[in-house]
Amino acid sequence: MTAQTMTAPEPPLAMLVELTHRCPLRCPYCSNPLELERRGQELDTAAWRDVLDQAAALGVLQVHFSGGEPTARPDLEDLVEHAAGLGLYTNLITAGVLLDEARVGRLSAAGLDHVQLSIQDSDPAESDRIAGYQGGYRRKIAVAGWIRAAGLPLTLNAPVHRHNIERLEAIIALAVELGAERIEVAHVQYYGWGLKNRAALIPTRAQLERATEVVEAAIERLKGVLVFDYVVPDYYAHRPKACMGGWGRQFLNVTPSGKVLPCHAAETIPGLAFERVTERGLAEIWAHSPAFERFRGTDWMPEPCASCERREIDWGGCRCQALAILGDAALTDPACGLSPHHDALVALAEAESDREPPAFQYRRMTRPEPVEA
Repeated sequence: MTAQTMTAPEPPLAMLVELTHRCPLRCPYCSNPLELERRGQELDTAAWRDVLDQAAALGVLQVHFSGGEPTARPDLEDLVEHAAGLGLYTNLITAGVLLDEARVGRLSAAGLDHVQLSIQDSDPAESDRIAGYQGGYRRKIAVAGWIRAAGLPLTLNAPVHRHNIERLEAIIALAVELGAERIEVAHVQYYGWGLKNRAALIPTRAQLERATEVVEAAIERLKGVLVFDYVVPDYYAHRPKACMGGWGRQFLNVTPSGKVLPCHAAETIPGLAFERVTERGLAEIWAHSPAFERFRGTDWMPEPCASCERREIDWGGCRCQALAILGDAALTDPACGLSPHHDALVALAEAESDREPPAFQYRRMTRPEPVEA
């Protein structure tokens, strides 16, 4: 189904709600855009309630409350309760460091269905160093206990890179110890701030292969105990991932100021104008916004994508990655082995990962306790 023939796209499965870009952590792989939306630009409670109403009417099934750090918003409980009242599945994606036991209880009572808690490492000192936040590891361990005590399902989000990849087995063991039901082992993706730190973060091919062995063995060993999501780094891939399930096909993202995006990194692409949900209805944006239609379907695809039998499986891969590496979002994702630029991408990854990693360029959003790199 192409962008031209798709007059009424299927409703999105899920909506990522970026309540704020404020965050006490300074992670070097932060997925927020380089230009952050400030507190004064954030939608107020009434506006976010209206967004949730529109999402439910559109047919969205899941709402993922994210940021920045969504718990920086004092109205989070109110918004969770409103979403739950609309019959939406509610998931909180959090670093956890701003939570206390009482607030976890309030969120549970408001109707929260699930929590994804990030962890930077199994080693406390290294975890705090990577996050750029003193005492963060200790707080996260406490928060995980409060989440499970409240009866909430827990997923541990574990971004993996060359600074923690050697402790992947310990990170998985920590997930089991904390009572997580799922772990997302996701190699860092290199967009935005992550791209700035690629040379500091990218693992060697040998490290990736060893990590894959660790995950595959753990999947077998922990059947019935822990569910795994495993995301490998695109730079060593043979075929690209279907980013966000395909551009404008399954997911949408709403920024703190109400801009509606096909993915969280889409604003890096020049020439696309993203409409605000305060100015045009969510359903209209989803179905008819030029930004959503630009890479939806297959008609936009160049060769080799246009004639590839996988064109409706990976949907051309990641537009933001094509832009970041090749300078043109309309080209084939260089992660694909069929791209004429694939070998150069692999060579770049191998060259950077073989060098001594430079110091982190920390994301600076607030003023947490400094941690030396």
